[in-house]
Amino acid sequence: MRHAVGTRDASRYGPDAPNGRRAGGGAEIVPGEILRQVRRLEIRTRALVAELFAGQYQSAFKGQGMEFAEVREYVPGDDIRTIDWNVTARYGAPFVKQYAEERELSVFLLVDLSASQGFGSARRSKVELAAEVGALLGFSAIRNQDKVGLLAFTDRVEQLIPPRKGRSHGLRLVRDILYFQPAGRGTDLAIACEAAQHVLRRRSIVLLLSDFLDPSEHWDRALGILARRHDVVALETRDALEAGSRSWPALGLIEWEDPETGRRTLFDTSDRGARAGLEQRFAEQRAQVADCLRRHGVDHVVLEVGRDPVEPLLGFFRLRERRRARE
Repeated sequence: MRHAVGTRDASRYGPDAPNGRRAGGGAEIVPGEILRQVRRLEIRTRALVAELFAGQYQSAFKGQGMEFAEVREYVPGDDIRTIDWNVTARYGAPFVKQYAEERELSVFLLVDLSASQGFGSARRSKVELAAEVGALLGFSAIRNQDKVGLLAFTDRVEQLIPPRKGRSHGLRLVRDILYFQPAGRGTDLAIACEAAQHVLRRRSIVLLLSDFLDPSEHWDRALGILARRHDVVALETRDALEAGSRSWPALGLIEWEDPETGRRTLFDTSDRGARAGLEQRFAEQRAQVADCLRRHGVDHVVLEVGRDPVEPLLGFFRLRERRRARE
């Protein structure tokens, strides 16, 4: 159930701004306000990554596989499954293979650009929050010499940028999260998960940024398949005005519009029973999302518009680090 009224403001880019945003087939034209916003995000995230996130990131995400390093002579206690029989036969004594953890990772940002992500009641939108979080995690990965890619989606795949390294590549990803004008308005998390599964050939870290307003029964199976092969982290964007009707002023009968479907609904904000029912339905939906993520072993981080995302992200990193220490 969607409570928000609001969409991404396409009008600020002009009436002739298509998805590609190219004038006359020439170079891409990006509004100055978007470039300034990207620059502000880079300055903020660069300091945070240097001071807080780089080490936490490396501790939280270990290598996604092992690569052969060398052979050495067998010593009692070694796993016999690591014996290199070819070298053993050649030298007449047992040798074992040694492996090193692959440190280079591929990080894939799976970002929801549906119309509901354009809503925000704290002077910013959920998609702007997603861009900041994507910048923090993306630049942490880039600082760690990892590759970062982007799949932007609505009710379809909107844009795919393969994982690469480098500052300029990271800036492009942040810019596109903020600026890309999608063709679709709805949300289909199943299509996003299936597309990621198709394009990612090796085990990767998949950071799924969405408000998860698509009912979980629609994407349960697709997420499960993706999570079996990849390390999936769900980063849920919320807005306090959506999350709780109790915070709404009692204005009597109002009409709101679902930003994804365009359907309009009348609601009496002065009716305590109606507000309590809406609150309960929202809580049930959130519980279903959390249960689905938990069943598939997907870490879940809740981020709220208007609140600094740093502390929830650091809490998530610390949790991952403690879990890794127990393995």
